[in-house]
Amino acid sequence: MGKIAFVFSGQGDQYPGMGKALFEKYPAAARVFEMCDSIRPGTSLQCFEGSEEELKETANTQPCLFAVELAAARALMSLGIFPAAAAGFSLGEMTAAAVCGVFDDETGFKLVCMRGALMQREAEKSDTSMAAVLKCSPEKVEEICAGHSGVYPVNYNCPGQISVSGLSEKMPGLFKDVKEAGGRVVLIKVKGAFHSPFMQRAAEDFYKELSRAELKEPALPLYSDYTALPYREAPARLLSKQICSPVRWESLIRNMAADGADIFIEIGPGRTLTNMIKKIDAQLKAYSLEEYLSEVESC
Repeated sequence: MGKIAFVFSGQGDQYPGMGKALFEKYPAAARVFEMCDSIRPGTSLQCFEGSEEELKETANTQPCLFAVELAAARALMSLGIFPAAAAGFSLGEMTAAAVCGVFDDETGFKLVCMRGALMQREAEKSDTSMAAVLKCSPEKVEEICAGHSGVYPVNYNCPGQISVSGLSEKMPGLFKDVKEAGGRVVLIKVKGAFHSPFMQRAAEDFYKELSRAELKEPALPLYSDYTALPYREAPARLLSKQICSPVRWESLIRNMAADGADIFIEIGPGRTLTNMIKKIDAQLKAYSLEEYLSEVESC
C-alpha cells in the first residue's frame, strides 16, 4: 500500500444531486449532512435537489461542497481508509483542514458559510468571472494578462492549464490574444474573480473570523495553496491569504509526491483534480472518489 493523500476539490465541480448516494449508503456521511443541516437548515436538500443555477451561487456552493466533501472523507475513514497527508483546491483546503484537525467539523462548516458569504459579497461588487487557459505556458499567460488591466493569472493547475480571474468586460480581448497565441479558453462555473485582488477585502474579513475561532496545528501534513508547502505558520493566515492569492496546485502536488505521497484520492463530486494530477505526473496514482470506492467495494 502506498502513501495516500486526500485532495479536496474546489468550486466548479458541483452538480445537482451531489452527495445523495453518500447520504443513503454510508452512516458516517449521513451524520455529516445532519450536522450541516443543524447549523444551516436545508443544506443537504440544496445538495440533493438544488438547481445548477442555485448551486453556482458562491454562498450556496461553498457550504454544499464542504458538506459533500466532508461526508465523503468520513465515509472513507469509516471504511478504514485514512490519509497520510491532505490538501485542497481553494474551498477544498477548508475541508482538508477539518480532516487534519485544524478545527472540528462544526466550526469548519460555520467558517465555510462565512467564507462563502464574504466571497459572494465581493463578487457582487463587480461583474467578474474566471476561465481556464489551455495550451499556453505560465509565462505566456502572465504576459497576456499583463496587457489587460483587471485580469490576473490565478491558479497554476497543471502543465498547459492556468486559470485567470478578472473583469468580464476584459475577457473577450484576453480570449482573442490567447487564441492568437495558440491556446484556448474554457469558462469556469463560478461567479467571481476568485484568488485575485478582487477578493482582498474578503480575505481580510475572513482572517478576522478565523482569528476568533479555536484553530490547532494540523495533526498530519496539510499542504497550503498559498505556499504549496506543508503548513509552517498560523493556519489563519494561510487560509485567508489563499482567498486573494494564486493557487499553486502543480507545485503543491509535486511537493506532496516528493514527500512520499503516491496515491491521490480526489474527495469531491467530480474528477477535475484527478485529471490535473495525471497531467502533473503520470507516475502518480490518482482516483476520483467514485473510482476509489468502486475499487474498495470490489475487493
